[in-house]
Amino acid sequence: MGEPLRGTAPSITAQEGGGPPPRSGEESGAVVTGKAVNFSVVSRDAEALTLCLFDGLTETRVPMARDGDRHGVTVPDIGPGQRYGYRAHGRYAPDEGLWFDPAKLLVDPYAVELDGRFTADLRLAEYGIDTAALVPKAIVPAVRAVTPAPPPVFVPGGLIYELNVRGFTMRHPDVPAAQRGTIAALAHPAVIAHLQRLGVSAVELMPIVAWIDERHLPPLGLTNAWGYNPVVPMALDPGLAPGGVAELQATVAALRAAGIGVILDLVFNHSGESDVQGPTLSMRGLDNRLYYTHAAGGALVNDTGTGNTLNAGEPVVRDLMLASLRHFAALGVDGFRFDLAPVLARSPGFDPRAPIFAAIAADPLLADRVMIAEPWDIGPGGYQLGAFPDDWLEWNDRYRDDVRRFWRGDAAMAGALATRLTGSSDVFPGPATRSVGFIAAHDGFALADVVAYEQRHNHANGEDNRDGHGQNLSWNAGVEGPSDDPAVLARRRGDLRALLATLFATRGTIQLSAGDEFGRTQGGNNNAYAQDNPVTWIDWDGRDRDLEDFAVALAAFRADHPVLSDPCYPADATWLRLDGMPMSVADWQAADTAGFELRLPDGPGRHVSVRIDRAARSCVLSSVTAIVS
Repeated sequence: MGEPLRGTAPSITAQEGGGPPPRSGEESGAVVTGKAVNFSVVSRDAEALTLCLFDGLTETRVPMARDGDRHGVTVPDIGPGQRYGYRAHGRYAPDEGLWFDPAKLLVDPYAVELDGRFTADLRLAEYGIDTAALVPKAIVPAVRAVTPAPPPVFVPGGLIYELNVRGFTMRHPDVPAAQRGTIAALAHPAVIAHLQRLGVSAVELMPIVAWIDERHLPPLGLTNAWGYNPVVPMALDPGLAPGGVAELQATVAALRAAGIGVILDLVFNHSGESDVQGPTLSMRGLDNRLYYTHAAGGALVNDTGTGNTLNAGEPVVRDLMLASLRHFAALGVDGFRFDLAPVLARSPGFDPRAPIFAAIAADPLLADRVMIAEPWDIGPGGYQLGAFPDDWLEWNDRYRDDVRRFWRGDAAMAGALATRLTGSSDVFPGPATRSVGFIAAHDGFALADVVAYEQRHNHANGEDNRDGHGQNLSWNAGVEGPSDDPAVLARRRGDLRALLATLFATRGTIQLSAGDEFGRTQGGNNNAYAQDNPVTWIDWDGRDRDLEDFAVALAAFRADHPVLSDPCYPADATWLRLDGMPMSVADWQAADTAGFELRLPDGPGRHVSVRIDRAARSCVLSSVTAIVS
């Protein structure tokens, strides 16, 4: 058994394993076969692995057979619902990247459901302390037929609505209290009606797989509200999905029936096992050197800023990522947004021809899914905007920054804004843009805070206001934060309308963060990841209904004029000065150009006009048949 166990452990019995280990990567995890279950996991450095089956507090340990790097066993007379985990045996030498400790119960990387949530506990990082009572158990899933998913509802050019599953409905008055904060709540008729009214093409769900709090949060009385600290890549968080996989599948189906796709925000760049002081929960204990990237001297590479980096250059890790995508695609999910996406293609530098791109493109379940990159991380050469495959969309931070700079009043920004409005051809060459234009997202200020705060106000996060972005390209109309001054409030209302209208007038795919359509605020907190409270819970009763109606009108105008959402670059755009004369090179280059008008043909006898007037703090969308201003 390796080193003796210390601490309190459940009752333990031993059992003989049976049958050879599964060989196919598709069979990793727990696979039901008739009246038995095959268990299989990969570890290169482990001396041996043990399967642990749980019945209440009783733990039955089953030795696993080894075939190369794969360890497996077939256990008869069990089936779906069986709770299990692994223990790994080998050397414990963290300085060499070896973290084997049979006292640590390990979650299967291929788990799709867990019997509880992860809870931060210092004992999870202590060698020799048994953690069976501290770690959630994986649940053997039922057999599910994998069939080709229906085509995505979302197509490029649509409106993506980014939301935090818990915070979105925690204060929704129409959602039953017992359902608030769950994935099922997104299928509530009142929620769907709001999304339809806003013209949402797809909701982008911030991480829904099980995560663990960063170790510094519990002493501060804080918890992770965003979920960007997962442990394994496809096990749903039981707090968000108490109904498990069936709950997600039913919600996806309900949204699809309403014409709304689902995009999942996935974290394939790191795990919650963190740095050398972090907990041992799954991949670290199974084979730290296999699953995570290490420098030549054996230290963990930290291209993510979280303490570790998944080793996407390793085929075993890549297979796990692809299996996760297939799992969710088979549930009807439209596509995926990849957090810190350059990690997917590091070897060690970013490689635009990385194997995972070809594997996704060739996979029958994945080839037509929507793929969206957050095209930067903090590693060497980590900023890769425009470098992802031609059929991927990308978050466009240059759009965000240039739109903010223009409306903040920075000089010589007319040309940059015009380029962003029409799809950022300087970043995405070709016949069509791959840009996802956004002005605010989960990471940073809420849209209403962009026009009310010049500085971050993150003191509630417990890091002395040092966390979060220091440069926000924001402004406050002369007063930092809340104000009763009518002139200040009027200026902010105008600025919010101008920002929303600019977004809805943008060519190609656009993204709105949930609640920004009606003026949600986080009180100037631009890094609210640790605020699982009213800071991030959307205030539905207190929303600005006039602003919401304005956003709805913008969405209706955009839907009625598809020329605005067409990802193809406009070959016949007309650019005018505010006095109606054509824009000259000098006009574009002038430091004091206050605005311009963009005209786009939109069917026989009509055009769309986008009139940008910085002095008037307005962006006006109009046509011969409709006006929104």
